[in-house]
Amino acid sequence: MLTQKLLSNRFTLEEYLNFSQVDSEKIYELENGQLREMPPESWQNTKIAMYLLMEIAKVISFERISLKTEIITSGNRVNARIPDLVVLSPEGLSEIELYKRAVVTLDMPPPVLVVEVVSPGKANRDKDYRYKRSEYAARGIEHYWIIDPQEQKFVCLQLQDGLYESEIHDVSSKMICFDRPFKLNLDCSQIFPV
Repeated sequence: MLTQKLLSNRFTLEEYLNFSQVDSEKIYELENGQLREMPPESWQNTKIAMYLLMEIAKVISFERISLKTEIITSGNRVNARIPDLVVLSPEGLSEIELYKRAVVTLDMPPPVLVVEVVSPGKANRDKDYRYKRSEYAARGIEHYWIIDPQEQKFVCLQLQDGLYESEIHDVSSKMICFDRPFKLNLDCSQIFPV
């Protein structure tokens, strides 16, 4: 278990990446240089991430798809986000395989897709819709999907001139069809069961 002193410590990126004290019971993101405990994942959110992983693995190599890979983003202080699902570029896969842990550093190519499944609560909504949106855009991640089980909507963001343009699908959509970042058809009833 991490001590209160460690949780209140401000880490540099180098310190964080060399940090070896782990808490096997909890997952922490680095937010503004401090470790922040992530809430336990709900079964619903886990099922959504697994459905996406299985569908995406039908159209690209499963090796490029990852659950809970860290992505380093920059800002006033360093952040290490842990999205629900990450799809790496072929070049990103080559580089991450050489690294000692599942982390996309600032000198690696950005992922082609990051997916966040929104957990309940205003703080979680703010993170996924506001903070991570701006961090991922600044990091150059071309596609960012926000899946919101509470609102039953699927927000597809695509980077255009440094900002995300959005397309929103809701529970009334039968299928969501993508040409980019790869050809993919998703069944909304699998994401938002009635």
